[in-house]
Amino acid sequence: MTEPLTVTGLLTTRDVRKLTRLARGGTVGPTAVYYAGVTAPIISASMSVLMRNAMIMVGASPYWQWLVAALVAAFAGIAWYLIFIRWSYRHAHGRGTETRLETSISLEDEALVIRRGGIETRADWGSVTDVSASGGHVTVRLDGAAPLIVPNAWFGKNKAARQAFLARLKEKASS
Repeated sequence: MTEPLTVTGLLTTRDVRKLTRLARGGTVGPTAVYYAGVTAPIISASMSVLMRNAMIMVGASPYWQWLVAALVAAFAGIAWYLIFIRWSYRHAHGRGTETRLETSISLEDEALVIRRGGIETRADWGSVTDVSASGGHVTVRLDGAAPLIVPNAWFGKNKAARQAFLARLKEKASS
């Protein structure tokens, strides 16, 4: 039984942005794209009917009725799609306590243990799919869970502690 290696620190807003980029594939969720794609044609068709009826009321020829209705419908659909997608951008990164509560990561014999406030998460070593070090942090990818990052700043100026932590992490993940 080996002594657990533990590192503790606070995630900065920048760290949380990195973590979010690792966990998410894009800035707009699939539901927003679906609804923008479903509602844009409905808005477009409604505007077409509305404009055609308005053009009939003002006595425009059938050519102008259809041309104006088609142009307004096209622009209405495009405008709605763009506005809807813009409203749907994910702006917030992370959860409420990620930058306020200290996070502790322990490499124990049987599991990787993450603690923040009153929450403790245990990940069996078999669920660790990848460990990599780059961009000022160590990334731990877990099967079935969001990735985890350990910023280099948590080790302070102690590069040997960071190397020992990374080596143990890789050793446990590969076993």
